[in-house]
Amino acid sequence: MKKLRIPRSPKVILGLCIVVFFLLLTIFGPLLAPFSPDDTSFAPLLTPSAHHWFGTTSLGQDIFSQTLVGARATIVVALVAGLVATMLSMVVGISAGYLGGYTDDGLSLMSNVFLAIPGLPLLIVIDSYLPVNSRSNSLVIGLIIALTGWAWGARVIRAQTMSLRNRDFVEASRIIGEKRHRVMFFEVAPNLLPILASSLLFTLLYSIGAYVTLAYIGLTSTSVWNWGTMLFWAQNNNAPLSGEWYWFVPPGVCIALVGTGLALLNFGIDEFINPRLRAAGLSSKQRRKLGLPRRQRLGLTPVVRSNVTTPAPIATTKPVTT
Repeated sequence: MKKLRIPRSPKVILGLCIVVFFLLLTIFGPLLAPFSPDDTSFAPLLTPSAHHWFGTTSLGQDIFSQTLVGARATIVVALVAGLVATMLSMVVGISAGYLGGYTDDGLSLMSNVFLAIPGLPLLIVIDSYLPVNSRSNSLVIGLIIALTGWAWGARVIRAQTMSLRNRDFVEASRIIGEKRHRVMFFEVAPNLLPILASSLLFTLLYSIGAYVTLAYIGLTSTSVWNWGTMLFWAQNNNAPLSGEWYWFVPPGVCIALVGTGLALLNFGIDEFINPRLRAAGLSSKQRRKLGLPRRQRLGLTPVVRSNVTTPAPIATTKPVTT
């Protein structure tokens, strides 16, 4: 069995560390919060100190506790939306690419419709029709975001499936009598795992941005603390104009860090898919050991090749005609 090579680029390791850190913060954040995010017993607008690491709001709430508690709702919504959207993309994309014909036409038309409709206005319209109690439900919000974020991944997976459906191993599965759904999801789908992983990371990033945007403009319930709700209250109390940077900077930095971690992991998947990019993540010592230049030339991508000696060409003599 061929050993799976995982990219060991520093940016991939850094991205993985960032994502794992925020996943742990999602699980243990509310338990680590020193105060309740709704506690208003402290002095208002305190600057960061040893007692209040991120300061307090205009109502005397601890911002550090709000940041820890708000991580759970933000990441949970992103995970729900990302997983559901990726599953929809996989089912629609593989079905359209493998079956073809009218099935492909219908599913492609549906994907194009969702791609043509602007995602954020559609989210706002759907969210406005939700009951008030559903706006505080992370599962419901995640499903709505997934409804608007699956079409792009479905188009990519459809194109990759069309390139795989006539391969020899797929033909062999059809010849021995395998059913269609088994061929699609047990033969074709495993060969799309890098594409599916990249689609999942992209959808997670989109979901965080969509959820934070909905909370920032006040369309979600303000009783559920998330990073978008923190930005909403900071904006309503004119924190940017008053110089209260400690109120809106922590949630903004957290959103930026999560996005950076997901982007770095996506770069690692690109290196895994495309062998020509695997040399880009090597350190100077590794590049020197492999005989590559220390600095990459603009417009050229070095390729790591194994040390395979090519046989010398056989000398032939051309008969001399007189």
